[in-house]
Amino acid sequence: MTTETVTPHPPERVDRPLLTQSWLDLTFVHWQVGPGDVAPLLPAGIVPDTFDGSAHVGLVAFRMHGTGPLRLPGVPYLGSFAETNVRLYSVDAQGRRGVVFRSLDAARLVPAALGRLSFGLPYSWSRMAVERERDRVAYTLARRAPRRGVRSRIEVRIGEPLDEPGELEHFLTARWALHSRVFGRTARLPTTHPRWRLHRAELSRCEGDLLRAAGLPEPAGEPVSVLHSPGVRVRFGRPRRV
Repeated sequence: MTTETVTPHPPERVDRPLLTQSWLDLTFVHWQVGPGDVAPLLPAGIVPDTFDGSAHVGLVAFRMHGTGPLRLPGVPYLGSFAETNVRLYSVDAQGRRGVVFRSLDAARLVPAALGRLSFGLPYSWSRMAVERERDRVAYTLARRAPRRGVRSRIEVRIGEPLDEPGELEHFLTARWALHSRVFGRTARLPTTHPRWRLHRAELSRCEGDLLRAAGLPEPAGEPVSVLHSPGVRVRFGRPRRV
């Protein structure tokens, strides 16, 4: 199997999107993990994607805005909310890279329920907030259902722009599909968006039990990457069986 090249631009077009939305004020926090630790957590037919022999787990927090079906305008109220996800990096049998979500917490009940029912995504309904003051941003989360009581708080200081992201930064952010179990089958949903505008970021606080609740071991040591982005407008294609 030949694995596709990591590119900062999407390798395919999504001319007829199933869903559109904006991701704003994103913070990416990543740790190295062993491929053997994450392989059992991936859908059938999917294997860990690795960088220099290591797999990675990502904690990604942001504001969702203007979510809407097809090319229609975003749904008022329900289409905009805070979200935090725990994700792994994956390769399917055709060598196409993607992400696998171990958990997604959303501050709106209806989108969380639709994500579970429509795409098999492990959404939870949570009380969440994103607070921005100059170059500092904080994300708080308290899960409501299911598994009430899971909590998280992430605080970062946004640094200088990354004019030329390195190979690791592209590997962790330039992901053009997600892999999931949809109606009992492993499927791939392509995504497209403009190239990321990335900033270095300094992690000042990261606490909670989101990773453990997602079935992952506690990180050993400091994150290998902390990044921030003002955001992108995203298109999701239709799911296709892997």
